[in-house]
Order: sequence, then C-alpha cells, then structure tokens
Amino acid sequence: MTAHAIDRAPSWRDAWPRERLAVSAAFLANGFVLGSWTPQIPLLQQRLGVSEARLGLLILAFGIGAVLAMPLLGAATARFGSRRATLWMHAALALSLPVLVLAPGVPAAGVAILLFGAAMGGMDVAMNANAVSVERRRPRAIMSSCHGFWSVGGFLGAATGGVLIVALGAAGHFVLVAALLAVALWPIGWAMLEDRDAANSAVPTPAAGGPTATPSAARLAVLGIGFCALFGMVPEGATIDWSAIYLRSELGADVAVSGFAFAAFSAVMALFRFLGDGIRDRLGAVRTLRLSALAGIGALAVVGLAPNLAVAILGFALLGIGLSNIAPIAFSAAGNVPGLKPGVGISMATTVGYSGILIAPSAIGYLAEHFGFQAVFLGLSGCLVFILALSPLAHGADRPPAA
Repeated sequence: MTAHAIDRAPSWRDAWPRERLAVSAAFLANGFVLGSWTPQIPLLQQRLGVSEARLGLLILAFGIGAVLAMPLLGAATARFGSRRATLWMHAALALSLPVLVLAPGVPAAGVAILLFGAAMGGMDVAMNANAVSVERRRPRAIMSSCHGFWSVGGFLGAATGGVLIVALGAAGHFVLVAALLAVALWPIGWAMLEDRDAANSAVPTPAAGGPTATPSAARLAVLGIGFCALFGMVPEGATIDWSAIYLRSELGADVAVSGFAFAAFSAVMALFRFLGDGIRDRLGAVRTLRLSALAGIGALAVVGLAPNLAVAILGFALLGIGLSNIAPIAFSAAGNVPGLKPGVGISMATTVGYSGILIAPSAIGYLAEHFGFQAVFLGLSGCLVFILALSPLAHGADRPPAA
C-alpha cells in the first residue's frame, strides 16, 4: 500500500473552513449585541420614565424596524449576495448603538430603536442566508451550530452587560460594544463566503420518487415553516425583552443580576444548538421538533410558577433546551423546499419567524401590566402547542445539503 492510498485524517480546517468560521462569527456578533441590549432595557425605561405599556410601544418600534427591513434585505441578498448584505447590516448595527443609548427623549428613542431593529433584523436575514449557502456546500448540516454561536454571543452580552454598565455607565457600555463590532467587521468580511452568483441560482428538487411541488404549494409550505419558527420565537422574544424586568419587578433582582435569566437561557441554548445537528441526524427533524416543543412547555411552567429568583433562572435555562433547535430546523427546512430557490425560502421563513421574536413581545407589556409576568410566561406555552401541529412540515430539514 502506497502512502497515496492512505486517506488523510480530516483536520479541524476541513470541518471549519474560513467561510464557516466567518458566518459563525457573524452570528456571534449579532447575538452579543442582543444580549447586551437586555440589561439596557430597564435602564432605558428608568431614564425615560415610562411604564411597561409605553416601553412595550418602544419595543414595538424595534420590531417594526426589523420586519420592514427583512424583505428588503431578502431582495438585497438575492441581488448582491448574502455576504455584502450581512456586512452592510453589521456596520449599521455598530453605528446604531451609540445613537440609541444617547437618545434624549421618548420620540428620539423611538426612532433610534426603529433603526436598531432594522439593522438587527436585516442582519438576521442576511447571515441566515449566508449560512444556508455555506451549508449547501458542506457534507453535513451546520445551521444549528451557527445559531449556537448566536446563543454564545447572547450569553456573553447578557452576562457581562450588567457588570459593564455598573463600571462604564449605560453610554460607555454601548460605545464599547459598538467598537468591538467595528473591529470584528474586517476579518468577517475577508473570510465570509461570496455567494452573489450562486446563492439563489439552484432550486431544490424533490427527493427521488417524491412529489413535485407547485410554486404556490411551495410558498404555502414555507409560510407554514415560518409560522413554526414564529411560535418558537415568541417565548424567545419574551425572554430577551422582558426577563430582566420580570426578575427585577416581581422577584427582586438588582441591575447586575437582572441579565442572568437571559444569560442562563442563552448558555443552555448554545450547548444544545451545538448538539442539535447530531440530535437531528439521529432522531429526525420532525421528532426533534416535537420533543423540543414539549420540553419548552414544561420549562415555561417552571418560569411561570417560580417562587423565587433561583427557580426562575433555572426555568429560563430549561427553556433554552426546548427552544434551542426550533429555529435552526425551520430555517434548514425552508432552504430545502422543492420548487423554491433557497434564498427565497429562507427570506420568507425568517421574515415570518423573526416577527415573533421582534413584534410579539411588545404586547407582553400590556398583558404583564394587567396580569403579571408569571401569568404571561405560563400563557406562552400555548405557542409551542402549535409547533406540535406544524412539525410535519420540517421533514425537509432531513434532506442532506448538496455537496
């Protein structure tokens, strides 16, 4: 046997080429910003002197900006490629942070939050599209691990946010986050996959012997997948925007501890997202989705019935298990719907799905003001019941990416 006959053992560079590292870093940066935003929310409420209901309207501006930007970024991704769109939104996100924290009054804060949401939501669409492009060039799925890096970023942002606010003040904290984003822009841009010509050129085809979907049926399937993601993201959005206020207003947490609920949620979610691709390969996408929904229902019961701070944080950690792989499975399935270009499918699913994480939490302010956060988190378990009904649509996530 010659040396050439011996296969070279795969190295970490084979599993983690630079384009995969780059899109993972983009997810990390995006999650870090959102995690850093969590402990800023109670301070914004205090600085502006608004109630939970009026704060909910400001958070609605965040969601409106994001949802308005998502279809535009879907079109920009199709025309210019997901790399350029991701980098544009990455830069816009860094610029929006100092503006947001320095807004002098409620109207200015509303405009600043609208722009912040547009940059955040637009980057979400673009980087998910880039992850689909990278995934279709890999022998195995990578979407769950990309979302795992987002959760790592969320954990780091939430865990350090309160401490940095105490040390640097609210403005100093967001200026530091913006500077870190700006520094990360160059290496991410250098290594990210350029898919301008290829990202939307290939249309997935049905598996051998499978039915051929009409364009209208394909779009309807993607819409259903998007709603599946949406119902998973409503509890996630509630955790992002309201967990810190819940801990402070009803369980007596201070500023430094207020971000720990989202930090625990993000840390556990990150772990199970890194495990998610293997779990999906073993159990199948549909079964994994159903088990995730059941775990999320149990976790929301713990959060809603928590008698003290420790139990509530534990409940948010368990919620990270239940919600960890719902969105990655949904987006992988949307990118592999027969009869639709991957870029079109992922844009539709992210727009519908992320509306849950961005718009729905604005209504929670009104509900919490009348019923309390514990009742709200208990009620959110109903969203996950819909996922059980929609789970058969996720079978496309089991389709292996094209080599």
